[in-house]
Amino acid sequence: MDFEKTTEADSPYNEIEKMNVEEILIAINAEDKTVPLAVAKSLPQIKKLATIVSEKLKNGGRLFYIGAGTSGRLGIVDASECPPTFGVDHGLVVGIMAGGDHAIRKAVEFAEDNPHQGWLDLQAEQISEEDIVIGIAASGTTPYVIGALEACNSHNIATGCITCNEGSPLAVTAKLPVVVVVGPEFVTGSSRMKAGTAQKLVLNMISTTAMIQLGHIKGNKMVDMQLSNHKLVDRGIRMIMSEIKVNKETAANLLQIHKSVRAAVNAFRKE
Repeated sequence: MDFEKTTEADSPYNEIEKMNVEEILIAINAEDKTVPLAVAKSLPQIKKLATIVSEKLKNGGRLFYIGAGTSGRLGIVDASECPPTFGVDHGLVVGIMAGGDHAIRKAVEFAEDNPHQGWLDLQAEQISEEDIVIGIAASGTTPYVIGALEACNSHNIATGCITCNEGSPLAVTAKLPVVVVVGPEFVTGSSRMKAGTAQKLVLNMISTTAMIQLGHIKGNKMVDMQLSNHKLVDRGIRMIMSEIKVNKETAANLLQIHKSVRAAVNAFRKE
């Protein structure tokens, strides 16, 4: 398949090693500024994918991210933040990456080159037609991810992707592709940079939109967040004070009793 692999194209900067620190930082920042603009061009695609993700989750399905390397780690980061941020079950949004959990910290050689392992990893999670799978790969050529989505398609499981190369095998395979063309990286081929940033932005948009659609945000507050540290407890107290106009002591007592902002506010209003 012929397509332009812009993520591997030569950097527009040359002799980078001769730059001083300030020159390097200015150049990287200049490139980073282009990423949100590239994401904006893909909003229609993101809307389609986020809509289906929301519908699947509302109907009892799960969201799976599957990737390798930086892309896989980004999916795991987004999935792992959903329970503490929105108070959802750990199994609602699941991140899977080539090489397994060990690969989160240390690369597993050639794990991404197995076109069959991704589907096996999804099967281990009892994947079904109720779920949706989003493949993440900057290049759009990762066999582990493409193979997983091909198998999902053949089993009538909804598929999306986040990639940075137009017309890539992954973009063609996914039923709901999101393609954010960020162009060549500052360091040639280092897709952890602009491509990784673009993927993170899209992941933020998809999961946050879905959780808002599921009702886990009220006004603009994370009313279902887990109270897992002192900072979040303090934030919860302030949220209660703002919502039902009580003093700090009353809010703290309500939160201690009911263990969540939503439950505390609801209980107070029923009194």
